[in-house]
Amino acid sequence: MLRKESTSTVNPSRTPQPRRGEIWTANTGGKRHFVVVVSLDARNLSDRADSILIVPFGSYGRPGPTVLTMAPGETGLPQASYLKAHFISVLQKADLIERLARTLSNTQMRNIVQAVQRAIDPDAPFSG
Repeated sequence: MLRKESTSTVNPSRTPQPRRGEIWTANTGGKRHFVVVVSLDARNLSDRADSILIVPFGSYGRPGPTVLTMAPGETGLPQASYLKAHFISVLQKADLIERLARTLSNTQMRNIVQAVQRAIDPDAPFSG
């Protein structure tokens, strides 16, 4: 008699499919960091793209044109964190470790995109 396979089994070799605004732990150069996915979902969910764009969180920093302070209630992280838009990076999807429950809002994502813009455009507005 054949046994029916469970449909809830997770395939560990399956590449994660992150979505824009999700917070993940990721392997970044041998270290584990919290990151937020900033690339568009067309790229994130594509089987043909093996990488995404992320902005890392840091545990220390100072608010400025390219650094946003995020409270634990906004991120679900254990302490206040600093999103460092000047460190926007390409990350292989395979380097994602675990998705956190919290997803950033559209307003928060807009603020991150503006901070990334300030990191590459000296004429980008900043009212800090």
